Amino acid sequence: MLGNLKNTLSRTLTNVKGKRISDKIVVIESDDWGSIRMPNKQTRDAFEEKGYNVTKNPYCKYDTLASSDDLTKLFTVLLKYKDKKGNHPVITANTVVANPDFEAIKKSNYTEYSYKPFTTTLKEYYPNDDVFGLWKEGMDKKIFVPQYHGREHLNVPLWLGVLQNNDKVFMDAFDMGFWGLPKNVYAKSMFNIQASYSSVEEQDVTYYKSAIKDGLDLFESIFNYRSITFIANNYTWSPALHETLKDNGVVGFQSMKYQKIPKGSNDAVDLYPVYTGKKNELNQVYMVRNCAFEPSQTSKVFNDVKHCLQGIESAFLFKKPAIIASHRLNFIGEIDSENRTVNLAMLDELLEQILKKWPDVIFMTSNQLASYLDNNG
Repeated sequence: MLGNLKNTLSRTLTNVKGKRISDKIVVIESDDWGSIRMPNKQTRDAFEEKGYNVTKNPYCKYDTLASSDDLTKLFTVLLKYKDKKGNHPVITANTVVANPDFEAIKKSNYTEYSYKPFTTTLKEYYPNDDVFGLWKEGMDKKIFVPQYHGREHLNVPLWLGVLQNNDKVFMDAFDMGFWGLPKNVYAKSMFNIQASYSSVEEQDVTYYKSAIKDGLDLFESIFNYRSITFIANNYTWSPALHETLKDNGVVGFQSMKYQKIPKGSNDAVDLYPVYTGKKNELNQVYMVRNCAFEPSQTSKVFNDVKHCLQGIESAFLFKKPAIIASHRLNFIGEIDSENRTVNLAMLDELLEQILKKWPDVIFMTSNQLASYLDNNG
């Protein structure tokens, strides 16, 4: 009972502020596409054999680059449904456009960072499949629309520093072709290695600005359009980056109800409250996630479909768009096929219930929502 009251209060606080809209809009925002997390099950098991406990972390347990099977099965569910305007449910695929070039970094003795476009990584992981061809197919069918999640899902200056210091856990991961370690296996005082923009040091912020421009240009070269929205890794970024993002085409921020603003040399942050429709001094609009469908991160007894529907109901009660957070790992079966099978069945049920309960719903992408809010702001 107390948990239900807390959830209701949290949803109310998220949705109460901001402009009200008449349309019932549903957006599904899915982070981490394109990024390496765990290369494969064999790598994960070998890393555990070294004494590192990583399988309690769902990202290390399930998440890797999406395969042809992952995409095909996800698309099959999305194509089953249409809204009143004929739109299928659509995944805003928040994409990391590059991954580290481990070989080149090692050759530099860990002093210089090099990367590969994620399309190259896809070919290396799945040489017998045209996985990026499926990305393009999803884009053509308007069920899978990339937006920008960063050049890499990695704090590059921090990572190079720990590699140069020969930090054992990160060196072991590096030698196996990954870096995305859970915080329980490295120093609690250190930045989250996945949080790309978490430093306030001047030289790091300068690096972040350069990486943002480079990454957004790479995004355009891969997808043939510019991303107009941005979701920061780990929801952490400084207002010092807003102008660079704006200069490179970003007009909307995907966000949680707080912008996490880094404040020091570790994971400490200031929480800046935001709401859907709020604009900053550069007229960039925030779009706040007010629903969650994250079955890979919840217990087996948790009712993910019911919880998400309650979030949508609260959003519509306050006349806000329902913005659903659903990370890539929920749809990945390459490491554990049951993860994908069970979660896609729940996604199927969720979409069916949404259309049954709200037949006038409209499915949108995050970039469409940013334009909608700008036109109706």
